Amino acid sequence: MIRKLSILDRSRTREGHPAPEALRDTVELARAAERLGYHRFWVSEHHSVPGVAGSAPTVLAAAVAGATGRIRIGTGGVMLPNHQPLVVAEQFGVLEALFPGRIDMGLGRSVGFTGGIRRALGRDTGDADRFEEQLAELLGWLDGTQRAHPEVHAHPAEGLRIPPYVLATGEGAAIAARAGLPLVVGDIRARARVVEIIEKYRAEFRPSPWGTEPYVIASGTVAVATTTEAARRILIPEAWALAQSRTRGSFPPLRPAEEIEALTMTPKERELYEGALTGHVHGTEAQVAAELTTLAELTGADELLVTTSTYDRTALLDSFTGLARLTGITDRTGHTE
Repeated sequence: MIRKLSILDRSRTREGHPAPEALRDTVELARAAERLGYHRFWVSEHHSVPGVAGSAPTVLAAAVAGATGRIRIGTGGVMLPNHQPLVVAEQFGVLEALFPGRIDMGLGRSVGFTGGIRRALGRDTGDADRFEEQLAELLGWLDGTQRAHPEVHAHPAEGLRIPPYVLATGEGAAIAARAGLPLVVGDIRARARVVEIIEKYRAEFRPSPWGTEPYVIASGTVAVATTTEAARRILIPEAWALAQSRTRGSFPPLRPAEEIEALTMTPKERELYEGALTGHVHGTEAQVAAELTTLAELTGADELLVTTSTYDRTALLDSFTGLARLTGITDRTGHTE
């Protein structure tokens, strides 16, 4: 069983609820995660996505850190190709200065997912190929070793210890291994592929001042409920949104599960919807415990980063509570152990 648990929340919007409410929901979920004993709480970066309110992760991370007191706060992640490394270093330096010892710097190599978004950001697809170079520059701003601009310093970041993590998208795993950084591997549904990525990362890992040994965070959706069917219903809103994104080109706000179940879907929509529902870790506490034990044995992951989204906020909180309880980070009364 993977006993170190964390949460990645994308501030998913819900039909009938304004986007600002999604951001406030994220802050409230972080407070709950802290009460339940979760290790980290991360937020993400998405631009011009109708179903996601989280477009400015360092700003949102500051709000979350200010509303909590102990849990680690970070990003999963800041998309480095969208930003200048100096600015990223300064932003995280401010976060670490305000909330010392609690800030994580999760970094990804994706750029905007449409041409219009990339143009608005002043980026193109080729910028992702500069990620390794940008990462090295960013780390140099933090430890004071960058030499490209010797007269410039990243205040207040320089000299602060802000742990970096690399998302495994594309060449991310190989880059993390060469840089000696912890790795975040997404979509645990693809077990064989995840195991392959992790094994290669561990084999190629080079110790660095940032990490002497490989560290793996496995990321994916987990839903816990009193019955298997209730757990499956938690997954339905996100599965339908994914199906819509692939048939209509837009990732919409989440809809209630009962509305989606009443829809008449086209054959293509049904295929994509059912595919999006398949393979996630879900079920009763006993069923999920068994699946997580298998996942731990397969991957040897050090930590699990849970990314569950759904329309029903009560069901979502109940799921996170059940997950915390079955893994032992909280006891049966909900107290952190």
